[in-house]
Amino acid sequence: MGLQRFGVSMESSLLERFDALVRERGYANRSEAIRDIIRDVLVERQWEDEGTEVAGTITLVYDHHVNGLSDLLNDLQHEHYRSILSTMHIHLDEHNCLEVLVVKGRAGELRRIAERLIATRGVKHGKLTLTSTGKDLR
Repeated sequence: MGLQRFGVSMESSLLERFDALVRERGYANRSEAIRDIIRDVLVERQWEDEGTEVAGTITLVYDHHVNGLSDLLNDLQHEHYRSILSTMHIHLDEHNCLEVLVVKGRAGELRRIAERLIATRGVKHGKLTLTSTGKDLR
């Protein structure tokens, strides 16, 4: 499996903007940037298949003074211990905590876990960020 060349045609104004992006992000050349963009789209397509194994993070910001919230979040994490590989807990101030959960599993299951955690009373903000496990990327 070797490198293959192909041509791309685009308006000069779009190419100028793309070249500025290539420089801003520090790519060595356009090819490197195009490869990353293609990989990014392919990884996002993996998330659409609920059965595909992915990795990612669930980030939560919550008020730890909400009665029973810490215990509930802890119980939910224990319930899904196979999918939650690690957690990091940070005290942002006297009321708010940031918790980052590193997850790995089937895309659909991780989405359901994240939705359940994010929907918990007292969670102020949450976000699921998925990526590839790297197995299918070259």
